[in-house]
Amino acid sequence: MNSRRSGRALAVLLTSALPLSATAAYAADPASLASGDTTTVTAPLVAEPLVIGHRGASGHRPEHTLAAYRLAIAQGADYVEPDLVSTKDHVLVARHENEIGGTTDVADHPEFADRRTTKVIDGARITGWFTEDFTLAELKTLRAKERLPQVRPANTAYDGRFEVPTLREVLNLVRAESRRHGRTIGVYPETKHPSYFDTIGLSLEEPLVAALRKADLDDADDPAILQSFETANLRELDTLVDTPIAQLVDASGAPWDFTATGDPRTYRDLTTPAGLADIATYADGVGANKNLVLPRSAGATTTPSALVGDAHAEGLVVHVWTLRAENQFMATNFRVGTDPNAHGDLAAETRAFLDAGVDGIFSDHPDLAVAARDAWLD
Repeated sequence: MNSRRSGRALAVLLTSALPLSATAAYAADPASLASGDTTTVTAPLVAEPLVIGHRGASGHRPEHTLAAYRLAIAQGADYVEPDLVSTKDHVLVARHENEIGGTTDVADHPEFADRRTTKVIDGARITGWFTEDFTLAELKTLRAKERLPQVRPANTAYDGRFEVPTLREVLNLVRAESRRHGRTIGVYPETKHPSYFDTIGLSLEEPLVAALRKADLDDADDPAILQSFETANLRELDTLVDTPIAQLVDASGAPWDFTATGDPRTYRDLTTPAGLADIATYADGVGANKNLVLPRSAGATTTPSALVGDAHAEGLVVHVWTLRAENQFMATNFRVGTDPNAHGDLAAETRAFLDAGVDGIFSDHPDLAVAARDAWLD
């Protein structure tokens, strides 16, 4: 396996990679830069930036359900993203968090009332129901519900319809939908709280690797990308499979494995040239909080930061998260009206990030992001 990444695996994988010389700066169209700035920015490493269905088409269906993934694919997403946690019997399932009170109807099941508890997860005290306290058979008796019912009330019409899917079910769906649509669709799994799951004997890496191998997704040119907010598990995965890897970085805080081991570095440290050079020793890309690429001033986006150019200099692609259509999730210059739950101009936001040189975009609304990406390419 790769102990030192080529830095080009993802660029090759993500179709029609441009030569490295194409990463030289170019003058973006000033009309499409949100700030109106004409600053020279960095071109993408790929000719066709990706749209990743964030938790599926979670703007339209309850997140992390087969229905959400299926819809994201139908809307043109290139990849779908399952977040992975473990059951008590060590089966990987797709949930944004191991606490499932907000995303399933577990509170309506009196037989599980005594499972409600308080735990410390990555330093935070959380009360609720946790996947690691349920067998897969027990989880399959639950049904998903909309996580943001006040923001996305239309999605509540689907509450109670869908199961919690396993990783294997997601992989099977992606393969079947690839055949049905006649195009290759990728999967972009995220391991959630890997250090925590290690401490309770339910390590996420081994069952993930087994699933990748069984699905023939363990090579550098396979349509899969592995991601995590922690670093040690990605370094481990790099020794186990050749599947491309992306290091997630937030705009604040630090990887939990750093905090737990007394490492003083933060996510911001990982986005410096030295930090990106270190990431390039085990990963192929960076999954960045969108505010790291287009910083904000007084709520509006400003000139693109150096992150994309610095990452590209190390051969790392950059994917940003998360573009959502609702005003409250956008910078002020993309909002339309004053209703926080109304849709703003996601097309303009998408164009701004593409102009800033990113190689992919996570979106809750793949239909809007795909349309904007395709128009940008034209």
